[in-house]
Amino acid sequence: MTNISPAPAEEAAGSPPGPGAAPVTAVPGSRVRSGWRSLMPRWSPKLGVGLALVVLISLFGALGPLFVGDPDTVRNIGMTAPGGEFLLGTTQTGQDVFSQLVHATRGSLQIGLLVGIMATLLSAVFGIVGGYVGGAVDEVFSLFSNVMLVIPGLPLVIVIAGFVPAAQRGWWTIAVVLAITGWAASARVLRAQTLSLRNRDYVSAARVAGEKPWRVVSVEILPNLLPLLASQFVFAVILAILSEAGLSFLGLGASNSSTLGTMLFYAQNGFALQKEAWWWFVPPGLVIALFGCGLSLINFSIDEIINPKLRNIPRKGGRTAPKPFERDPAEAAAVLVPAPRDGNRNAGRSEVASGIPSETEEGERSGAGGHPEPVLTVRRLNVVYGAEKPVHAVKDVSLTLGRGEILGLAGESGCGKTTLAYAINRLHLPPAEVTSGSVTFHDRGGEDIDVLGLEREELRRFRWAKLSMVFQGAMNALNPVISIHAQLDDVLTTHRPDLPAPRRRECCAEVLRLVGVDPRRLDSYPHELSGGMRQRVMIAMALLLDPQVMIMDEPTTALDVVVQRGILREIVRFRDELGFAVVFITHDLPLLLELSDRIAVMREGEVVEYATAADLHQRPRHPYSRQLLDSFPSLTGARGSFIRTGESGARAHDTEPHPNERAPR
Repeated sequence: MTNISPAPAEEAAGSPPGPGAAPVTAVPGSRVRSGWRSLMPRWSPKLGVGLALVVLISLFGALGPLFVGDPDTVRNIGMTAPGGEFLLGTTQTGQDVFSQLVHATRGSLQIGLLVGIMATLLSAVFGIVGGYVGGAVDEVFSLFSNVMLVIPGLPLVIVIAGFVPAAQRGWWTIAVVLAITGWAASARVLRAQTLSLRNRDYVSAARVAGEKPWRVVSVEILPNLLPLLASQFVFAVILAILSEAGLSFLGLGASNSSTLGTMLFYAQNGFALQKEAWWWFVPPGLVIALFGCGLSLINFSIDEIINPKLRNIPRKGGRTAPKPFERDPAEAAAVLVPAPRDGNRNAGRSEVASGIPSETEEGERSGAGGHPEPVLTVRRLNVVYGAEKPVHAVKDVSLTLGRGEILGLAGESGCGKTTLAYAINRLHLPPAEVTSGSVTFHDRGGEDIDVLGLEREELRRFRWAKLSMVFQGAMNALNPVISIHAQLDDVLTTHRPDLPAPRRRECCAEVLRLVGVDPRRLDSYPHELSGGMRQRVMIAMALLLDPQVMIMDEPTTALDVVVQRGILREIVRFRDELGFAVVFITHDLPLLLELSDRIAVMREGEVVEYATAADLHQRPRHPYSRQLLDSFPSLTGARGSFIRTGESGARAHDTEPHPNERAPR
């Protein structure tokens, strides 16, 4: 942005902040967790116990063979009870049970680890990649997963293992067989979650910002699936160890390798249970149980990675959570006004202070002064959703957005407002299709850009830099597992790759100051912000690259009236100071009468009226527009008298409403 350039090195080094800049001070008793530390689960007893069990058993299997003797040495002291020279006694043929347990643990861990990695990778490829790419790739991947899912697992393992000669049936062969047969169920779950996540607003925002598909999957989608992947890994490891034990009982296990399964197999064949030789079969079963318990406890703690709300929860007698940021009331009331843009029209007007222009100023801007220079022109645009019965969602719409103008788009739900906005920004996915019309962007440099004709790479450069969008619902538009700084930084990394990391962070801090959010919130997560702050962060993201047009899809939905008014005041201020144009979509027609220069009223995909705000308020021409105006109640008078003047909403209608026209609820 013009006024969001990174600070010089001297300022970054420690010079005092400029006027109106919020001081960046540390909160006493708190530490900012960033980078990989922020992705680590919070320490807890269950995590400690789980790690202890897994680490101890892993070290036992990895290092133990270095300190014990040969497990296959035969002695003439069969079935010796534990004690003395043999810590866990001996087998029927005098072999050391403890030495066998150490080597068997290593073999089982090798099988479990390999199966866990292979099965998790297979389920991720077939589930996540297929679900995100969609189309024919998803259909083929899903079909293959379904086929693998309906085949009984254990019989398939037996058949596959039976075809491998016993002499070649090592631990790695069993691991491959178990991995091939154990990934399908998790792939189905991952696919379902990916299909849900790919439609979230923050994923759409990443695509609009020009992110590559692999980066969208790895940065936006994959972190949300970490608990499922961890559960898949844990389940695959335990299932592999248990399945290998089952195959060994059937004589199809790793015959030339030492595992916990083969150890139990020989114990069973040696009648250890009948001879009450518990030291032969209890230790391997106990190792399997403890290792599975440890992995499960770690998996429970991993939930904190995907759900940051579980972090920093104070415990009794523990360290208390840091206090929330506090601002001085005078500082909170102050308005941070950025430096005016060169050539900005009407800089310093009264609405910069009040936030909402008066009707006189609105008429001067839109009426007597004439329509400003166009920045976006839509001509005879048509959008159809292809189905068995096609839906014509946008019908022959023509609009002109002036430079620095606020164009309001009003109408009932389902009338095509958001569909029109998505068509302008080329965000539609099948079955939606722009069947005809044109969208022309008139660049500041004098170039006319055919938006509908842009190729993929050209469209990536165009979006966010020249035309940005604030999506409806800030909670869904922000990724819940990524910090505010990381989400803002993604835009700069994609569109300004040569900008150093410290300067990118300074840009992010400056844009937060611009929208009235404390820069210390850069390391916060979306759930740590109020609804109004989240919406301001979305506006900051849209302002980050100094666009010439901003589309705002119901940016004040679900916010209380005080927060709504503050955000609207900021939007008007930004428009006047930065000079961009706004397409403002909302159901609230009275709000548009106060905020907008011109208003387009949509119904059933058509623009039924397109006029200045003053003309629409005083002289609505279409019956539907009059019904919209008359449908809003007043606190002081008849319906329709919602403007501050308190005038009655009764109008002398030039024509009677059409019999089929119904007033909206």
